[in-house]
Amino acid sequence: MKIKITLIVTLLFSVSISSQNLDDFLIAGAEDAQRFAADYLRPANSALVYGINNSWYNNTKTLKRFGFEISIIGNGVFIKDEDREFVLRANEYNNLRFPDNSASKTVVTALGHRDPKQQVILTYDAPIFGGQEITIDLPTGLAEMNINTLPTAFLQASFAPFYGTQVKVRYFPKIDQNDVETGFYGIGLQQDFTAFLKEDSLFPLTVTGLIAYTQLNGEYDLQGNIRVAGSNQRIETETSTMLYQAIVGTKLNKINFYGSIGYVDGQSETKLAGEYRVSNLAVFSEGVTDPVNINEDTDGLISTLGANLKLGIFGLNASYSFAEFNSASLGMNFTF
Repeated sequence: MKIKITLIVTLLFSVSISSQNLDDFLIAGAEDAQRFAADYLRPANSALVYGINNSWYNNTKTLKRFGFEISIIGNGVFIKDEDREFVLRANEYNNLRFPDNSASKTVVTALGHRDPKQQVILTYDAPIFGGQEITIDLPTGLAEMNINTLPTAFLQASFAPFYGTQVKVRYFPKIDQNDVETGFYGIGLQQDFTAFLKEDSLFPLTVTGLIAYTQLNGEYDLQGNIRVAGSNQRIETETSTMLYQAIVGTKLNKINFYGSIGYVDGQSETKLAGEYRVSNLAVFSEGVTDPVNINEDTDGLISTLGANLKLGIFGLNASYSFAEFNSASLGMNFTF
């Protein structure tokens, strides 16, 4: 299958396993296919968790009561070299070995690329012909397309039901393009703790707390895109995250600076769903249903530094976040 790119997240379906690769991995057994796919996708799933959690705030100044803000946010997650590859150990697989019988080799993840492509030998038992072997190319990843930054983009709205309290909603509409359907939403609550101080307080900073939930759902229709026969074939992806942050910022008129430290906790599930009829030497067919289901947990600290420029109702902000996957964000904001 070809790499699919959508605006919301470049890597959503970056599983670049070709139809022949997919067929062959299933011939070797669902357990081997599951193990390889888990290692291959792990960095991409982690990058996705961090990518959809940035830029929940653009300053720490409080909206007036019943005030609201509309933001258009763009974000880029940077890929490190160590996230482009992993060590494949042959003894962890039931039916896989390297052509030179190496015990292990470094191979690419969904974020990497290597030319020429690396090969492995898969073994399987055919009912008529007995033990068989097939040599396949391992899949490549996004680096084949010279992609070094994973972009996300979304709309966000903030509303202040009380002075010092902001309810935030971010959204990317469900779209269906080139057999890929994705949808994205999030909800957050930001509380200004210094709002409880007297208005004439000389305290020079604003201190706020943020808690936010985000969920992304995606589906890639495989029917007609792979060689493996079957029905209702698709890739399903679901990612849900929680973000907790403490934020400190200035409260000047035009330009403000802010910084935060927080914690991200996310879960990702990627499933190869549907029925697949795997053929061995074109004379034997075995049906398997939902052969691969990968669950990954991602968590870690995240810190952010940013600045905001306010010109009337219009604002512009930029920030940089430090985490397992560093990222940069740019936002346009309209406050009413």
